[in-house]
Amino acid sequence: MDTNITIIGAGVIGLAIAAKLSEKFSDVFVLEKNLKFGQETSSRNSEVIHSGIYYPSSSLKALLCVKGNRILYKYCSMKNIRHKKIGKLVVATSSMEDLMLQKVLTQSRVNGVADGILLSKTEAAELEPNIFCTSAIYFPSTGIIDSHGLMKQLENDAIINGVFFAYNAEVIGIEKMDEGYKITVKEGSGGYSFTSRVVVNAAGLNSDLIARFSATFELSYQLHYWKGDYFSVSNKKNKLIRHLIYPVPHENTTGLGVHATLDLDGRLKLGPDATFIHDRSQNYSVDKSKQNHFLEAARKFLPFIDTDDLNPDQSGMRPKLQKPGDPVRDFIIKDEHEKGHPDFINLIGIESPGLTSCLAIAEIVDSFETFANLQAK
Repeated sequence: MDTNITIIGAGVIGLAIAAKLSEKFSDVFVLEKNLKFGQETSSRNSEVIHSGIYYPSSSLKALLCVKGNRILYKYCSMKNIRHKKIGKLVVATSSMEDLMLQKVLTQSRVNGVADGILLSKTEAAELEPNIFCTSAIYFPSTGIIDSHGLMKQLENDAIINGVFFAYNAEVIGIEKMDEGYKITVKEGSGGYSFTSRVVVNAAGLNSDLIARFSATFELSYQLHYWKGDYFSVSNKKNKLIRHLIYPVPHENTTGLGVHATLDLDGRLKLGPDATFIHDRSQNYSVDKSKQNHFLEAARKFLPFIDTDDLNPDQSGMRPKLQKPGDPVRDFIIKDEHEKGHPDFINLIGIESPGLTSCLAIAEIVDSFETFANLQAK
C-alpha cells in the first residue's frame, strides 16, 4: 500500500477525523478538490455551537451533538479558538406555539440537554427586552465559534501529527483491490493513482458521488441540495439583542426557520432559509427579492427590524438526505464491510449539527473495528 489511511474531503469533518486518526496512525493522506480547506458547507453556516435539543432521541444527530457540544467547548478553550457561550432563546409568538414549545423542552431533556429553562413573556423580556414572544426557552449551552479558526487548528494538529494534505486534488475513481483501494485523482491538468489500505469518505456535498465511485452507493445515500440564504442587519440594530433568537421549529422541517444569529464580531444576521435545488448547482449568490420574506419571518419576534435594515449577506448549501416532503433523516456514518467493502467508511448527509458534532464524529470513526486492525505508530 502507498498509504495507510486516505480521507476524502477537508471540510470540518474530514479535518477532525484526520487530526484524531493521526494521533495513533502514520501515513494519513487527505484529498481535497478545492484549493484550501472548508470552502463549502463548513464555512457557509451560522457558526453556532448547538446544544442538541431538536433531534430525534437516540439519533446520531442528537447523541453526537450533545457530546460534541461538550468536547468542542473544551477543545476551543484548550487551543485558544475564538468562541463564546452566549445562549439561545427559542421563542413562541402565539398560544399554539406555546404548546409546541413544551414539546421542544421535553425533547431537549430526553436528548440529555438539561439546561433548558422555560420562561414566561415577562421573564424572557428580562433577558431580551427588545424581542416579542409569548413564552420562550433559554438554553445557556448554545454558543458561537470561529469556524475558520477551528478548521485551521484541526489542520495544524493533523500536520503536526504527520498528515499530508493534497489540495486541488479531485477524486475521480475508486477501485477495490484484494486489499485496500486504488484511488485515481485529477490534479490540475494532470492526475495520478495510488493505493490506500483504508478510505474515509468525508466529501460533504459530493459524498454520495464518492460512494458511487466505490460501489458502496445505495438509493438511501442520495443527497439533495438545499440552499440557505442569509441577510445581514445594519443600522446598529445588532446591539438590540444579546443572544441567539430562534423561532419554534415545525415538524419535519428542512431547517430551523429564519433565526437571528450574532457572530463573534457582533454582526447580526438573519437566516438561513431553505430552498430545494433541483439540479445540485452551487450558486452562492443571495436572491435580494427574498428581502420581504426575511422581514416578515423576523418581525414576528424581532419587531424592531425594518426593510432598510436588511442586506444580502452569504449563502450556503446543505447536503441533505431528504427531499421536499420527506421525514427528517439522520447522519450516515458506516463501515461498508457488509457490502463487501471492508475498510471503506462513508459519512453522508453530514449537515447541521455537523460543525458542533465534528470532534464527536471523529471519535465514532476512530472507534470502528477497521482501525483496531491497523498497526499504530
